[in-house]
Amino acid sequence: MNRILICGSNGLLGQRLAQMLSRKTEYEVLNTSHHRTFVFDHQLFDYTQLDITKKGDVKSLVSSFQPTVILNAAAATNVDWCETHREQAWTINVVGVENLVEAAKRVGAKIIHVSTDYVFDGREGPYAEDDRPNPISYYGKAKLAGENVLRISGIPFGIVRTIVVYGYGIKIKSNFALWVIESLRAGKSIRCVDDQISNPTHVNDLALAMVRIFERQREGVYHVSGSETVSRHEFAVKIAESFRLDSSLIQQIKSSELQQAAPRPLLTGFITLKAETELGIRTMNILEGLTLLKREMESAGRN
Repeated sequence: MNRILICGSNGLLGQRLAQMLSRKTEYEVLNTSHHRTFVFDHQLFDYTQLDITKKGDVKSLVSSFQPTVILNAAAATNVDWCETHREQAWTINVVGVENLVEAAKRVGAKIIHVSTDYVFDGREGPYAEDDRPNPISYYGKAKLAGENVLRISGIPFGIVRTIVVYGYGIKIKSNFALWVIESLRAGKSIRCVDDQISNPTHVNDLALAMVRIFERQREGVYHVSGSETVSRHEFAVKIAESFRLDSSLIQQIKSSELQQAAPRPLLTGFITLKAETELGIRTMNILEGLTLLKREMESAGRN
């Protein structure tokens, strides 16, 4: 039986992986995160606390559980926070990966890791997997360094780069779609940029890609993102339309007006042909993704 270790189980992606894999009886799954308790504690999920930045804890748990594959959904993803907290961002996004790699080597485990479009400079998107990275933010640099840890590790690995992930989860950090919905429902005016252009990605597509990589015994880098390219402003308007909210509250601005701590790549987006052909997935467009998000929120009583 394949043993699957999920790191970062309390986050949006980690929750989705836990739910997806709980339906597959052929796997033994152990969920972990740095929190003491699991959001699905009321269900029959196996869970234990694990901070991937603590080398000894990672080594001990991996040695005892003996996973076949490690799904790493743990990361520091707040771009501006990473810019101003560089040492902590490096510890989570790079040292954490190093700890997982060292432990995985001992038991022969494969690692499937999540990365980002922010490894590119955003001048010539959309990008394919073999395009040259050139990160312009510290977040992007740390995520690229995490990728490189895997590349030189000598262990089997998969890297899934993705973009603007959204979806609903329990007690998760807000994502762009939820922020727009919550703000507009509260009657708040929001500012959204029209010069950051990419492919918003529903978390289901990302989770499915990670599962398919180990089920189909694939390795290497895969680009997984939604099938539709829009600016953040256009995405916000589509969210307002789907949820029947007041789009006149959405102000259209340029990135320079936000004065964010970290620079953003303006034109990214992904070419996802490799993932489509090798992993057999067709990612959702924005309407499909938002329709699913609406169902998720309704079932959770958040409609």
